[in-house]
Amino acid sequence: MLSDPILEESPSLLQQAEQKVLSGLYRGPLDRVRLAKSGYSVRRVDLSDVSDVVTDVRPKAGDLVLARVTRLGQHQHLEFVNGRRSRLWPGDEIVVAFGARYAPDQYEAVVPDDLSPCHLVAGGGIAGRVVSRHANIKPATDIEPLGLLLNAQGVINVRGAALGPSPPLRPPLVVAVVGSSMNAGKTTTAAHLIVGLRRRRLRVGAAKVTGTGAGGDPWLLTDAGARPVLDFTDSGFATTAGLPLEALEHILTHLTGHIASAGVDCLVLEVADGLLQRETAALVQSHRFTKTVDAALFAAPDAMSAIAGVDWLRRRNLGVAAVSGMVTASPLARQEAASELGVPVVTIDELATEKVVCDLFPVLHRLPADGAVA
Repeated sequence: MLSDPILEESPSLLQQAEQKVLSGLYRGPLDRVRLAKSGYSVRRVDLSDVSDVVTDVRPKAGDLVLARVTRLGQHQHLEFVNGRRSRLWPGDEIVVAFGARYAPDQYEAVVPDDLSPCHLVAGGGIAGRVVSRHANIKPATDIEPLGLLLNAQGVINVRGAALGPSPPLRPPLVVAVVGSSMNAGKTTTAAHLIVGLRRRRLRVGAAKVTGTGAGGDPWLLTDAGARPVLDFTDSGFATTAGLPLEALEHILTHLTGHIASAGVDCLVLEVADGLLQRETAALVQSHRFTKTVDAALFAAPDAMSAIAGVDWLRRRNLGVAAVSGMVTASPLARQEAASELGVPVVTIDELATEKVVCDLFPVLHRLPADGAVA
């Protein structure tokens, strides 16, 4: 078990101030957890019932850990539940979740075998051991796990804070936004599609079904007008890297059912990473996905990626309503893609219009408008 906190070398200014009160007020792990910075990944967990910490248990994906920052690297901020990016300092204590990561533009990381020093592999609060990194990315921030958090039921895991079971429902229109890679423009495409649907005076929900726990994408979809907006953390997963297909399908149906029960007309799903990422490929090709999704938008960074991605989807009998994303930022790249594809290539600004979304999805003409204006 973890002993009482003793601030070690190079304490942050915040810790120096806290030390003045800890000597008189510290009563146990709960107080220490309250003083720690908690990441987005653990946003659904109630930390008020922390009873102790344990150091002799092998961590699992989703387990909550109290850790100390020992050296700053790529991630120098921790994203809070409310979206604020809190600056980190060596010596700061944080509450994050263990998880794997698959991010070609950043890190490949796994859940470590023990509580030896490891890394902060995502700013939303994911602890893991880095296996590889992109050449343009700094080494990861080093952290020292101090112990897994316990309550009366045992080690606290994000799975225990998931939303309850959802009804077997789906909205009249479900559109999935998939892409060729990270940074292809998937979230931006999804957000502009939501704006276009709202301009048709429709009720729109949104969900990010795979990825790494972080708030930026859900908040952008919320800003675009989607209500409700959920992500895989609402299904009890800090990340989806390494999950079996059964778990991915559960997330898809779980989030779809909850959003459909809110009475939306349309659901926009974002699938993270690219089509060649293991979990993305497995989910997109699954029977559950094709049964749930009516149409797909494909986001690509360039014309060749757009052509290859649409071909990949067609060979698996998955229809593509349109191509968008970063490729449309260049008129020449858009022209290249359009010359080879038999589907529309539309800019994000065009997606944000009532006319274009109705042209892409004719079923929208039959859906009654609710009178709301985006």
